[in-house]
Amino acid sequence: MAHRFAQGATRREALGMIAVTASGAFVAASVRPAAAQALISGAGMCRLMPETTAGPFYFDPQLRRSDITEGRAGVPLTARFQIVSADCRPLPGARLDIWHCDAEGAYSGYPGQPGGLDTRGQTFMRGTQFAGEDGIVSFSTIYPGWYPGRSPHIHFSAIIEDRVRATGQMFFPDSLSRDIYSNVSPYSDRPLGDAVFNDRDGIARRAGRTALADMARAGERLQSALVVAIG
Repeated sequence: MAHRFAQGATRREALGMIAVTASGAFVAASVRPAAAQALISGAGMCRLMPETTAGPFYFDPQLRRSDITEGRAGVPLTARFQIVSADCRPLPGARLDIWHCDAEGAYSGYPGQPGGLDTRGQTFMRGTQFAGEDGIVSFSTIYPGWYPGRSPHIHFSAIIEDRVRATGQMFFPDSLSRDIYSNVSPYSDRPLGDAVFNDRDGIARRAGRTALADMARAGERLQSALVVAIG
């Protein structure tokens, strides 16, 4: 069954509204038609981003897979990463691990999640891919939820020849997050009073523009892209 919004719109209709709203709550330039997007548009995209923390929720479930949702509800998201050298050359064969919370702010594999939830033994929103000749890996997931103290993000770790070469986080436009969290269930099932966005997240501010995902939309699915440059 399609998720419903407070106004009674379906998820398909709401994603359309997100793209064309004139309310000012969302900047249309933040989500473009997928056909208009290139992962690397120029050398400036290959700037090294500041290293950010892996956080307390990492473990390696040794799951090489592209679909990491395990049936969790949320706005469908294709998350693409392109792993390149500092001079913009793709790094084929590079490994990328990603992990993030679900729509309700819970990570898999740990006790003490929101509401006292214990997710030990679970592996949702975790996976590994190896880059092709173009340096690109792609994951099918959902738009990440939020939890108190952090803006929405996806963790990643780039590994080359069994050595971690970059650890970072992909962040998302605040306007898009607010729209989704306010209008789409199960995100909207929680009040936003405790939510934090990029402007109040110290890690997001330190990471800067290079860690902000380039967004596009293809039907009901959002697409995010981030270039991970390794020095």
